[in-house]
Order: sequence, then C-alpha cells, then structure tokens
Amino acid sequence: MTTNMQSQRKFFAWAKLFIPNQVTFDRTRFNRRAHQLLPVIMALRHGLTQEYAQTGQIAIIDSLPNPLCQKVRNKRVKIFSEIADIGYNATKTMYFYGFKTHVAVTTTGYILNYDITPASVHDTKAASTLIDGCPCPFVLGDVGYVGQSLKEEFAQLGYDLWTPYRSNMKGAKQHNSRALKKLRRTIESRFSILVDNYGIERNLTRSFTGFWLKIELTVFVYNLGFFSFDEDEIITN
Repeated sequence: MTTNMQSQRKFFAWAKLFIPNQVTFDRTRFNRRAHQLLPVIMALRHGLTQEYAQTGQIAIIDSLPNPLCQKVRNKRVKIFSEIADIGYNATKTMYFYGFKTHVAVTTTGYILNYDITPASVHDTKAASTLIDGCPCPFVLGDVGYVGQSLKEEFAQLGYDLWTPYRSNMKGAKQHNSRALKKLRRTIESRFSILVDNYGIERNLTRSFTGFWLKIELTVFVYNLGFFSFDEDEIITN
C-alpha cells in the first residue's frame, strides 16, 4: 500500500489490467467482496499482535486526523454527516471535518491497537477504549491526556499513565522527564511513516465500512514489517 494507490477504484482498474483472469466481475461486486474481508483482516492483525506484544513493554498513545475534505468545505460537506464532524488539529493549527484515528504503539513503533472516532472527540475520551486489553502496564501520553481523572481511570484498569505537565503547572520542571518525553516522540515519527508511506490520513472511500477497511489494512500491512518470514518455513507449513 503506497501513496500512489489511494482508492479502490484505482486498485480495481489495476487488478483488471494485470490479473484479468482472476477479476471477472464488476467493481460493485469487487467492493462488496473487499468489505467482507474486514473481519478476516482484523482477526489476522489481532493474531499477529498476540505474537508480537510482550507484557511489561511501554505503550505510547496519540491520535492523528482523517480529514474528508479541504477546510474551506468543512461546514457544507455532507459525506458521513451522521457520524463525522469538525475537530481541531493542533499540529497544523487548523480545523478539519472527518474522523480521528487514535493509536497505541510500543516503543519500537508496533501498533497495538487503534480506535476511530468523530473528529471532535477529545483524546481523553477514547483513551480507555484504546488501551483495552493492552499488555503494557505503563502508558505514555502527551499533554492532551493530562488530567487526574484520566490517570485515576487508568489506575483502576491496571495502567500507570504518564504525561508531561504543561509549562505553567506546578512542578513541571521536576516532573517533565526528558527521557520519557523523547521516548514518547516515537509515535510522532511513526505517524510520519503512516502518513507519508501508507497514506493513512487520506481516505477516499465513501462508506464507513470502506473507511474502516482502509485503516485496518494500513495498520495490518504496516505491522507486517515487524516480522521476519522464512520462505522455506512458510512453504513447509
């Protein structure tokens, strides 16, 4: 999956051209069959994660935007109008219409879990769902996750949440560990890879199942890069 293959329409045209004997149906049926793959891909991804994730690791959480249109169309766009809405992207200091993908990764960058919400949903509201079942007892977040109530909620779930303090908060200099802040930035570099190499922010599908499938496939293919597959072993098995 690369940035030059952003739509199922383009992929269908590619498949018809290069494997015509296998793709003998129309694009509508192709889309329906592709959507039916969603639970299969999810099961494969969960299986890989169980193999990769180890108890005792550190998890890092953050979110990235999934804008569905240019910002000038934020208030008049109709696609996904019943579930998508307008949110704020602090990194680019701009409002956008669409969704957010909340992500939990290990310190090596492996994606443990993700959650999709409307753009306006604050990161703290999705945090508990994001770490559900996470094998990592220690979780790093940015200042967007600051709050005693969230820290207590995490503690009740068995997790220790660390976030840097805002500069105007009491004890910020003592609390804001440079090492942990540097470690937390792992997720930012991984987001750059997901955006630049996999096009995770740009989603041209026009159904929520299709939108979800694109995110699921992106995460699955990205995570495959953390595994080393022995061709002879695969053939034998």
